[in-house]
Amino acid sequence: MPHFTSHDGTTLHYTVAGSGPVLVCLAGGPGADVRDLAELGWLADSRTLVTLDARAAGRSETPADRATCAFPEQSRDLEALRLHLGAERLDLLGHSAGSLTVQAYAADHPQRVGRLVLITPAGLVAREIDQAEVEAIRARRDQEPGAAEALAAGAEPWLYGRWTEAARRHFEADAAYPQPPSWLREAFYVRPDPVRESARRAALPHPVLVIAGAEDGVAGTGTARRVASAYPAARLEVLPGCGHWPWIDEPAAVRKLLTGFLDG
Repeated sequence: MPHFTSHDGTTLHYTVAGSGPVLVCLAGGPGADVRDLAELGWLADSRTLVTLDARAAGRSETPADRATCAFPEQSRDLEALRLHLGAERLDLLGHSAGSLTVQAYAADHPQRVGRLVLITPAGLVAREIDQAEVEAIRARRDQEPGAAEALAAGAEPWLYGRWTEAARRHFEADAAYPQPPSWLREAFYVRPDPVRESARRAALPHPVLVIAGAEDGVAGTGTARRVASAYPAARLEVLPGCGHWPWIDEPAAVRKLLTGFLDG
């Protein structure tokens, strides 16, 4: 499997598929195995799809210094990856927690970024979930058709837009991947200066696509709306019937959105 050594000597693994402009993809979690994004593999039809296992996640090494797992620090891994690939610029896709690393990289290296895709983002400059909205979604969906089947399989009913065979396969695959260390969540979610960091996001001219799931009981929609409103060239899409992994719930709709945006 391809790998590279980042700035502090940590070995990080990635996969490459397809041809065309580079699109680097990060999973959420934090610490989710990047194979969580496997169903997005059709992006390789028009992109060199590079899927990176973040440090302490999936098949990448766990660093000796836990502080390097904070999402602003992990933006340095993206720059090390860009240099390793020999790419002048990167288009970037981040899911959930991974969207924070993607945004931090764009703020740190604006000249090295093309387009940004943020799917069910965790926040703009930190984890910023509207807990009241999320709890309302969960309460509404706990009694919907399919909830009992999801619970029987070990899944919460509000993870996906609906409990289908595709959702079950995705959930079971995720459970079989290496799980992140218990300390990673606290190390990842730091809180940088919100005023300074929000201003850096607002200064970015790059095209940004923000996708939210209307039925997402993990991140809700309010966070995505705030993220989209911060960027001068952002487009927000709230997809009906979708949960935290919209490409599982509505693959055709997500494919149309992503290909249109990336090829635009």
